[in-house]
Amino acid sequence: MQFLPPGHQASTFGAARPDPCMAISMSTDLPLDLTRLRAAYADGRLTPAGLLDGLLPRLAASDGDAVWIARVPERTLRARVAALEAVPRAERGPLWGVPFAVKDNIDVAGLPTTAACPVFAYTPSTSATVVDRLVAAGALVLGKTNLDQFATGLVGVRTPYGVARNPFDPAFIPGGSSSGSGVAVATGLVSFALGTDTAGSGRVPAAFTNIVGLKPTKGLISAKGVVPACRSLDCISIFALTAADAATVLGVAGGFDAPDPFSRAEPQRPLRSFAGLKVGILRPDQREFFGDDAARAVHDAALEHATALGAQLTAVDLAPFLVAAELLYAGPWVAERTAAVGEFLAAHPDALWPATRAVIETGRRFSAVDAFVGQYRLAELARAAAAVWQGVDVLLLPTTPTIYRVDELAAEPILLNSRLGTYTNFVNLMDLCALAVPAGFRPDGLPLGVTFMAPAWNDRMLAALGQAWQRSLPLPLGATGAGLPAEPDLVVAGSLSVELAVVGAHLSGGPLNHELRRLEAHLLRTTRTAGDYGLYARSDTSPAKPGLVRSPGAGGQGIEVEVWGIAASRLGELMADVPPPLAIGTVELNDARWVKGFLCEGHAVAGARDISSFGGWRNYLRATAEARR
Repeated sequence: MQFLPPGHQASTFGAARPDPCMAISMSTDLPLDLTRLRAAYADGRLTPAGLLDGLLPRLAASDGDAVWIARVPERTLRARVAALEAVPRAERGPLWGVPFAVKDNIDVAGLPTTAACPVFAYTPSTSATVVDRLVAAGALVLGKTNLDQFATGLVGVRTPYGVARNPFDPAFIPGGSSSGSGVAVATGLVSFALGTDTAGSGRVPAAFTNIVGLKPTKGLISAKGVVPACRSLDCISIFALTAADAATVLGVAGGFDAPDPFSRAEPQRPLRSFAGLKVGILRPDQREFFGDDAARAVHDAALEHATALGAQLTAVDLAPFLVAAELLYAGPWVAERTAAVGEFLAAHPDALWPATRAVIETGRRFSAVDAFVGQYRLAELARAAAAVWQGVDVLLLPTTPTIYRVDELAAEPILLNSRLGTYTNFVNLMDLCALAVPAGFRPDGLPLGVTFMAPAWNDRMLAALGQAWQRSLPLPLGATGAGLPAEPDLVVAGSLSVELAVVGAHLSGGPLNHELRRLEAHLLRTTRTAGDYGLYARSDTSPAKPGLVRSPGAGGQGIEVEVWGIAASRLGELMADVPPPLAIGTVELNDARWVKGFLCEGHAVAGARDISSFGGWRNYLRATAEARR
């Protein structure tokens, strides 16, 4: 197994907090992972306008790569960037200035939605719910990306807009159906991209372009404003350079949406690590790579790596899952694709790509009786699969058994597409969530991946595992040449989990730290606030306690804080015991991120000693103790 493609040297652009004096080359070193991009924005080395100046030549150069179906005009982008830069720092959303792309079966107001079928195209006046949520958080839409027509395929070649260029070898397919979204992230055109996933479309392109693909639990992200493939199975997926970035985007994009009848509210799930994790893997007799020994070697090495991380691997019988996978295209669920675009197909039979039409037309042979029989069979398989989950926490499987050349797909479009779905087709049917992550490279330099799978609502747990996985492998990010940044640890106690900054008595070892421990909070990291904060030694308490006050424009060094992860329900318990003049507010950190934190009302520090120069409460207490000696 090779962790790096032949001749590749990973870039080491900066760290979590790069040197402010380091200049950014707009042609090659635009930081697009969220950690480095936020840091560049925070210290002023980069602005959204500057980022756009660097991206526009890249976007122009990508025109021949069949990544895009439609792009936002430059004039519109510059107007949106100007509006972003006018937002006060305290009001900037968690994705402020972050560029993203949208698969062209998801509505973006003012841009045509084609689903890779020009005759089908329409221009929506409103965006999909997920796009609205991302834009409200400050993200910047750059355009609509190429796909297998009507999201039917795992290959990326079933489109009249050309085959999106696989950045590792254009002779090979980019994966589909979300081909353009995967390539856009891998080649450094955007920080993240939206895809859709019904049978693996949010995971296969990730495997073939060396990036992360998050297929969330069904209903976690609203599908309102999406051209359906199989409406009961469709999920909006997230492509990103890192698992942590995918989790951040999920935190904005997810959430219950009443207008979407398939939307579901998310419960909390606990954090897990690789240590002691029970991982289900394929039995040797069920491992199918269709003669691709290089892919088998990558997968075997990935299993060894999981063991080295502390996971407990157990071969399980995947028969219920593999049989369920066959239902997606050989059972009545293909009729759901016919239901989605059947009227259009009847009126415009020649408008569809031949392979797409062949798949969708087969749905007409299924009856209502067949649909119920299929549901009963799936229920039986799900019950059989439940026994597997009694013994393991997650599954670790190949994302795909192999990869094919474009000319091979032209010769065998249905068969080879079916093979690619061997380990992906059952996930949505079985109501699982999944995270595809890079695993290494074949000797010919082509990337392959593995996928972690778990029952519904374990999305953020998988993201945490994905972050640990990426940290442990020396892999570049996509085809960008950049290495993994020094990311903060993910907080994955559930969607209702928050980060809390503490500055005084609640610090580790402090007299009130036990309150955090009692509420099952866990320390994430030690960092500093932005420079607009002052720290004061309050004289109204005994023993002495500090007061953190925001002073816009202060331009200080920032105050040391600890950031703790705590469930929102437990935070409510803590807030009930916070006495005035303290309050739980929102604090800006030195990486431009905003978290909840202890703040003090301004009147309480009138006349109090300004101890900001000490840089933190611990330093002040240490200096005070030394002075007394």
